[in-house]
Amino acid sequence: MGVMLQVRDVPEDTHRILKSRAAVAGQSLTEYARKILEQAASRASREELLADTRETKSMDLGESAAQALAHVRDDLA
Repeated sequence: MGVMLQVRDVPEDTHRILKSRAAVAGQSLTEYARKILEQAASRASREELLADTRETKSMDLGESAAQALAHVRDDLA
């Protein structure tokens, strides 16, 4: 069973738009909002992506990117 989340002070326009979109999707506002939150939580945040990038070890491929690109171009010619 999930936990309860309450969101206060939602602007009226935002509430109206979300309620309308939920109706079009054939869902309650609660179901629709839950889906939006689940989608947002499933994607890594910018900070998480940057942290992963910093932790990634560099690899020595034996040649520079320019050299690798030149080899690919030569192979395609």
